[in-house]
Amino acid sequence: MSLDNPQELSRAERYKKGKALRQKAPRSSHGDWQPATERPNPLDLLQAQDEGRLQHLLPIKYGRMLASPFAFLRGSAVVMASDLAHTPTSGLEVILCGDAHLSNFGLFASPERRLVFDLNDFDEAFPGPWEWDVKRLAASVAVAGRDNGFSDKTNRSLAQEGVRAYRRTMIRFAEMSTLDVWYFYVDADALQDVFAERATKNRRKKAQKFIDKARSKTQEQTLAKLTYIDSNGRRRIRREPPLLIPLRAENLTQLVDTEDLAAISETAVEESWQQYLQSLDDEKKFLLSRYKIVDAALRVGGVGSVGTRCMIVLLQGGADDDGLILQLKEAGPSTLEAYLPPRKYAQYAQRIVTGQQLMQTTNDIFLGWHSSKYSGSDYYWRQLKDMKGSVNVAKLDDEGLNSYIELCALCLARAHARTGDASTIAGYLGRGKSFDTAVADFAMTYADQTERDYQLLVEAVDAGRIVAAKGI
Repeated sequence: MSLDNPQELSRAERYKKGKALRQKAPRSSHGDWQPATERPNPLDLLQAQDEGRLQHLLPIKYGRMLASPFAFLRGSAVVMASDLAHTPTSGLEVILCGDAHLSNFGLFASPERRLVFDLNDFDEAFPGPWEWDVKRLAASVAVAGRDNGFSDKTNRSLAQEGVRAYRRTMIRFAEMSTLDVWYFYVDADALQDVFAERATKNRRKKAQKFIDKARSKTQEQTLAKLTYIDSNGRRRIRREPPLLIPLRAENLTQLVDTEDLAAISETAVEESWQQYLQSLDDEKKFLLSRYKIVDAALRVGGVGSVGTRCMIVLLQGGADDDGLILQLKEAGPSTLEAYLPPRKYAQYAQRIVTGQQLMQTTNDIFLGWHSSKYSGSDYYWRQLKDMKGSVNVAKLDDEGLNSYIELCALCLARAHARTGDASTIAGYLGRGKSFDTAVADFAMTYADQTERDYQLLVEAVDAGRIVAAKGI
């Protein structure tokens, strides 16, 4: 997943090159958006993704998307990718997150056990125009703001503030050394500082509570929540259908087909484990050699990815209370691939892992992948719930959302500066507010479209054309 090396030109020359690209795609043009004449039905795009997924879980996906227009936006990255394909771009590429909405940022633990704030979802990662991530982030601000009951004047201001923060941060990165950009990170203290700058005492307390909650999500807490000790003294994964079903469950044959049963057998899980280990460096292989697999389960998480095969594996170390839970999630093509030039990569899961390693300042040490010889599907692995925390956007007031969007925009700009050329992008953006204003206009127009698309889902569920299970 490589991009062209821009370093043959000086920073000043690259900045000038970016500025010249405004002739190709004026910054004001990013505010112009209307549905394509033959725009695909968004529900058709969503249901096309359902092919090959676990069918009994799909009602959960649509039930979660029914919660609000923002929940619909979260689950419909494929719809926005189709729409963004018809928008102007500068022609500059980065590795895109592909799904850079507000809820795909959060806290997690670094290998040094410090809390960092960053992008945290890379299922759609793919090389493409940096503007697509910025527009999805801005649109998510407008949609979330409406869900929170803010006025459109406030929502437009919030979206514009997010884009302004991205632009100013990119200019800042364009002036920094390559290593300084690479090492730059946002930690929990910085998160608290941002919220404290213009926050009430109550909001500062909420920010601290969010940080403390993330710190509490250790492996010990995860083990206590998801596992138990059976009558034989063995640690086992709990059964909490339909969201958590151990592979030993008696009714598993009623939920998955024969091919899937073969892929999640005890033998298959062990073979997958060995393949996964080969994707890691020697240090991580040595560490994991101290563990053994003792249980596994199907698990449901997220919104748009519900229905993909996702499992957790319970590992035990040298003592009964020495446990570790890893998650392996099915990987497919990025929703962006249909709208961008093809790229070669060994497998879908490796694309996701590589995208995460490049875009995040620090990564989960257990990131890896394997390809199932039974189903042919790719899976990527990571640690489950290691001091992870996500901001509940629905509980933020306008000032809280303003602080939060600035942090998200900063992290997105840093990811783009790591995988693209900050100087050229900064040259295109400039120091004026033309791009900020345009994308804020786009965000409000696209919020209208999202609400119309959401209503189509509501009507399809009411008419019985789509089955939705609410509240799960």
